[in-house]
Amino acid sequence: MRIPELGELETAVLEVLWSATEPLAVRDVLERLGRRPLHAYTTILTVLDRLHAKDAVGRVKDGRAFLYRARWSRESLHGERAVRALTIDAGPPNAVLVAFLDSAEARDPQLLDRLAALIAERRKGPL
Repeated sequence: MRIPELGELETAVLEVLWSATEPLAVRDVLERLGRRPLHAYTTILTVLDRLHAKDAVGRVKDGRAFLYRARWSRESLHGERAVRALTIDAGPPNAVLVAFLDSAEARDPQLLDRLAALIAERRKGPL
């Protein structure tokens, strides 16, 4: 799945939807964002409409309003962002990937082993 880039407010709205156990109306999303000053209702409605157009959220009609639920997982979004960051066409080939490996190893030496094991499993077939 290819996930388009999202802005800060779009990501914040998705975080609200991910934390919910049920689909939310625009007003519910607005209240749970908890930002000061509050965004306008129409701003959140527009963000949800854009996320729907990007297939990031599903919606169902509930009376005169829509209820929204995230269609992508948090992990899918972070995974797509990681791929974008690791495949930047800047500098020497693999420079960003090598920098990632260096940082990962410094932060958690076992992470490289877990990555290697995941890669080996993936090459055997679907996880």
